[in-house]
Amino acid sequence: MPRPTKPRWVEFLPSVTYFKPAGVPMAELEEVTLGVDEAEAIRLKDYLGLDQEECATRMNLAQSTFQRILTQARAKIASALVDGKALRIEGGNYLVSPFTFECKDCSYEWQNTGQHLDTPACPNCGGFNVEFFRKVPVSGGSLRHGRGRRRARHGRGKP
Repeated sequence: MPRPTKPRWVEFLPSVTYFKPAGVPMAELEEVTLGVDEAEAIRLKDYLGLDQEECATRMNLAQSTFQRILTQARAKIASALVDGKALRIEGGNYLVSPFTFECKDCSYEWQNTGQHLDTPACPNCGGFNVEFFRKVPVSGGSLRHGRGRRRARHGRGKP
């Protein structure tokens, strides 16, 4: 049984989630579903032009996992375009990335709302001297590896 996938971090939730070919009735359309995490991979790599290492870091993934997600997403988009299918963006295993903004003029901090991260104005002073950074969420429990159950080696040591 494969192990469960860990959630991917997503910085942007699209406001438009359905695309269809013009002039084709809905009843005649086949549909391709693109996960929110797959749409984020396309946005980071193809729209923003980031390198693969940066994309993987921003989504909290290994580079190989990011590459697989990107390849699947591109194949789904190509299928929708070439075969005239509708494209729905929904689902996937994701979390909205925990970004915090800080105004460098007045030192005010606030959390993102899941919208685009295009240099927002500070809600406190209205300035645009704003930086954003990621606060890594802490999950319950210790992040250290335990020793597990001690096992005796060849009759030596404690059981």
